[in-house]
Amino acid sequence: MRTALPRRALLAAAALAPLSAPRRASAQTQGHLLVIGGGFGGATAAGFARKRYPWLQVTLVEPRTRFVTCPYGNLVIGGLRQIGDITHGYDGLRARGVTVLHDWATGIDAASRQVRLAGGQTLSYDKLILSPGIALRYGAVEGYDEAASERMPHAWVPGDGAQTLLLRRMLEEMPDGGVVGLAIPANPFRCPPGPYERISMIASYLKRQKPRSKILALDAKDAFSKQPLFQDAWNELYPGIIEWVPANRDGRVVRVDPRERVLETEFGEKHRVAVANVIPPQSAARIATEAGLTDNTGWVPVNPRTFEARAAQHIHVVGDANIPGPMPKSGYVANTTAKQAVAAAAAALRGEPVPEAVYYNTCYSHVGEGYGISVVNIYRPNTEGTAIAEVPNAGGVSPRGQNPEQRRLEAIYADAWYESITKDMFA
Repeated sequence: MRTALPRRALLAAAALAPLSAPRRASAQTQGHLLVIGGGFGGATAAGFARKRYPWLQVTLVEPRTRFVTCPYGNLVIGGLRQIGDITHGYDGLRARGVTVLHDWATGIDAASRQVRLAGGQTLSYDKLILSPGIALRYGAVEGYDEAASERMPHAWVPGDGAQTLLLRRMLEEMPDGGVVGLAIPANPFRCPPGPYERISMIASYLKRQKPRSKILALDAKDAFSKQPLFQDAWNELYPGIIEWVPANRDGRVVRVDPRERVLETEFGEKHRVAVANVIPPQSAARIATEAGLTDNTGWVPVNPRTFEARAAQHIHVVGDANIPGPMPKSGYVANTTAKQAVAAAAAALRGEPVPEAVYYNTCYSHVGEGYGISVVNIYRPNTEGTAIAEVPNAGGVSPRGQNPEQRRLEAIYADAWYESITKDMFA
C-alpha cells in the first residue's frame, strides 16, 4: 500500500483591456489570450497568465458574477459548511489586470479565431483557453430531464448554488426514517470520489439529526475511487446506515419517476425513496461540441503537452471537458493543466519551445467531521508526447487502519488545500 505524500509536498504543488480585442492589441502586449469559463481551469489560467506573462492581454468570459465551487459542496449538503463559504468573486482577477466579462460565450469560429457572446460582441484572440466544464446528459437516464432535477436534484453543476441548497433542504425536510437514494453514473464523470464523499456527508447529517434514516446508493460501476478507505470509514462511523449496490448487483439506474421519487434499475427493481439525488452521465459542455472539438466519447481529445484540442489549433481545452488520459476530472487537475496550457500558448506566441510538462492531482475527501482521506498522483506526457502516463511510485493514498490522528490531520490538510487552491484561482 502506498502512503500519502507529506503535507508540504501537497501544498507546494498547489502553489505553483478592450472588449473586442485585436490579435495584436498594442505595442505593450504581444498577444491576446481569451479564456472562456471562470472555474478551476479558467480562473486559474487567467490569473496565472497575468502573473507569469504580464505581456499578455487576458480576457476572461464567465456568465456568473460569483462562482460556487463543486469541492466542498458536499459539506454544504451535509450541514458542515454554508453556501457562502464556497462562493467566490472575480475582483482579485480584475486587480491583477484581467478583463472580466460576465456574458455567455455562444460560439467559436476556430478559422477566424473569434468567439461570439450572447450580448452581441465578437472577441478575437491569438490563443484561446477553453474551460467550459460539463454538460449533464439529460435523457441518458429515462425520465430524467432538466425539469426532473427540481424533484430529484443532481447538485453536480453548482451554478449559483441552487441545486446544492435544494438537496440540502430536502434532507432537512425529510422525516426521520426516510431513505435517501443516490443514482451514480459510470465513468468518466466529474470528480470520481465526489458521490462517495456525498454519501459520507449525508450519512454524517443523518447520524446527527435523523438516526433512523438510511442511504441507498445505486451505482453503475463495480468499483470506485478510494473505495477501501471510504468503506472502512462507513463501517467505522456509520454502521447500518449506508447500503452501496454495485452494477453487478443491479445497481445501474436506467429510469426514474420524479413525481413518485422512484429509481428503477436495469433488471426492473423499483426503489421508492424519500429524497433522490440523481447524478446523470456527462459530457463536455455544449460549446465544445458545437465547435467540433469533441469526439464520439463526448469529450475533447487534446495534445498531452499543450492541451491544444486535436481538432483545432490555438484552442487549449482544460478542466473537465477534455480527455486527460489516466488523470481524473478533478479541480486540481484543472488547475495544474491550465498552467501548462497557458505556458504552452505563451511559448507559441513567442516562438519558444513548449515547457516540460508535469501534472498533479491531489484529492481530499471528507468522510466525517474531523475525518479526511486523500489520494495523490503525478503524471507526465510519455517520451513520444502522444499520451499522459502516471509517474511510477510518485503518488500515494492514505494508509488504511484506524488512526484517528491521521484522519484528523487529513481533514485539516483538506481545508488548507481548499483555501490554497481557491486563493490561487481567484488571485
